[in-house]
Amino acid sequence: MPQAIVIEESGGPETLRPRDVDPGAPGPGELRVRQTAIGVNFHDVYVRSGLYQTLKLPGIPGVEAAGVVVAAGPGADGFAPGDRIAYITSSYGAYAAERILPAGLALRLPDALGDVAAASILLKGMTACILLQHVHQVGPGQTVLVHAAAGGVGQLLCRWASHLGATVIGTAGNKQKAQIARDCGAAHVILYRSEDFVARVHEITGGKGVAVAYDSVGKDTFLGSLECLAFLGKLVNFGQASGPVDPLPPSRLAARSNSLFRPVIFHIRARACGAASDRRCHLPGDCRWRAASRNGVAAAARAGGGGASRAGGAASVRFGRADPGNGITHASMVHVWTSGNRGGGAGPP
Repeated sequence: MPQAIVIEESGGPETLRPRDVDPGAPGPGELRVRQTAIGVNFHDVYVRSGLYQTLKLPGIPGVEAAGVVVAAGPGADGFAPGDRIAYITSSYGAYAAERILPAGLALRLPDALGDVAAASILLKGMTACILLQHVHQVGPGQTVLVHAAAGGVGQLLCRWASHLGATVIGTAGNKQKAQIARDCGAAHVILYRSEDFVARVHEITGGKGVAVAYDSVGKDTFLGSLECLAFLGKLVNFGQASGPVDPLPPSRLAARSNSLFRPVIFHIRARACGAASDRRCHLPGDCRWRAASRNGVAAAARAGGGGASRAGGAASVRFGRADPGNGITHASMVHVWTSGNRGGGAGPP
């Protein structure tokens, strides 16, 4: 019988336990998928620890994976056994050898993109798409600030924003990460542990500030990010690697008429296609969300080069290597969660 990783109570990595789980046959509009690679995100760490109480326990965590269609239910048009797909979902359940998936969430994978790359970077690519094209439309002549520029999402933001013609200022924790950010298109990189990033941003911009600051770090950088903004600039908080952000009085935004965003990718998906949940979202081919998803897949292919996100840290770790016994490698899962327990970007932003 296929196995899955089940969380029965909140806690440390030891709460991740393999269990036999039979997903059953797909119903109308559903697919049964044999998963070949499963993304591990810091969002999952927060779910496991109990910081995010968004998964009903006992439950199967995980929000993204890639695999092969085993069976298609009635009405799952366009899919057949053997099709390679990837997906993200707000309903969890990805940490499993096999699962049932609404066909509307499945994205066909191009031959050039491997399963591991898709599973480890699809959510990040879609996140970058949302941040750069929906929350704020980045374009030529703008200067943007990207914290954690060498991370999984940070690399994509640097590449994509520079491709759109923006000047990217990135922050990194050490010289090695700084070089990664430069390789990904950051015109300026600030070593925030040894430099005052607020002062450096104003030095680089001639005191004007940035049009948008993308902050996945949270508590340690949030107020500084606000000080980096230009007039009418946007602060986009999409993670809390250093801890939750303290409450902010709206009057703090008035100094430069700034705005604050805390986007959730699934909310933007729901608005794009008019569906309130995954299981009601049977997306047509021209749906804006599906188009954004394709952009995310394309970004993953461009940035990943067919491989996993470089230097993405625990946010880009993958597991689910082929195993004749149960189709999933549990030991690597425990290793990931043990080493990744220090916190980080918050998965679905």
